[in-house]
Amino acid sequence: MTKPKTVKLTAGDRTFYIVVNTVLVLIGLAIAIPMISTITQSVTPNGYRGTTFEKFILMPWKWDGSAYKALIGNNGFISAFWNSLKIMAFGVVTALSLTIPLSYCMSVTDLPGRKILNYFVLIPYLFNIGIIPTYLVVTDLHLTNHIASIFIPGAIGTYNCLIMRGFFEGIPESLKESARIDGAAEWYVLISIILPLSKPIIMTIGLYYAVSFWNDFMHALLYLTNDALNPLPILLRNILMGANMNENLDANAFGDASVQAIKAASVFLSAIPMVLAYPFIQKYFTKGTMLGSVKG
Repeated sequence: MTKPKTVKLTAGDRTFYIVVNTVLVLIGLAIAIPMISTITQSVTPNGYRGTTFEKFILMPWKWDGSAYKALIGNNGFISAFWNSLKIMAFGVVTALSLTIPLSYCMSVTDLPGRKILNYFVLIPYLFNIGIIPTYLVVTDLHLTNHIASIFIPGAIGTYNCLIMRGFFEGIPESLKESARIDGAAEWYVLISIILPLSKPIIMTIGLYYAVSFWNDFMHALLYLTNDALNPLPILLRNILMGANMNENLDANAFGDASVQAIKAASVFLSAIPMVLAYPFIQKYFTKGTMLGSVKG
């Protein structure tokens, strides 16, 4: 049995791989070090004395979970976490319900007025109208102090529409034509043929929307004045600025946990949903993005 031939790397190839691997290691360290620092800081006991390096490598048997107990047991944090989950869930469903039909219409080559529709979607992407007109529209629709004000203004992302349109255009036209010949309406073609083949792009765009709504700070700051509706980004802003859970709580709201531990724990807890969701969506992520960017 002959051995497979191996390709010998030139000096230039080896240099290239060394540089690429070094850059990847540095990027990994740039991500891992702040993450580890945040985790260890969140479990550092109140009053612990040590150097920065000693706190960074704090051993597990010295950890103190007071910050997490204080946050999870605090009604303000639980309410903000629940508000963010609702905003993300309703936002993703609303955004996909609007983005999928619009992207499909933009992908239909023989649709009358298709070019006008594409320009209509593209122009706002190139020329942002700004905060004030958007604020006036939201207030005129009486959406202030409602979680819908967080996800309605960004329910259709032009970039996401263009990626999804490119994916739909890559689906063979013969599949659509065979259904149309059998008398299927366009909505039936979309639901029964296009959507089952579009799981990668739907999961990818859904992840984009989920991250956007979960981290949305500006819309909540502009449209929500009721503290009971505040999502996590607003609460984290207050915590990171050294405030209490809300301005009405006293200084003992966090129990025995230090302020620095509360800050780190709140940042870590707020990242957990996205960290847990990404591994389940990651297998669709690259495929959906690459296929969606081929056309359009």
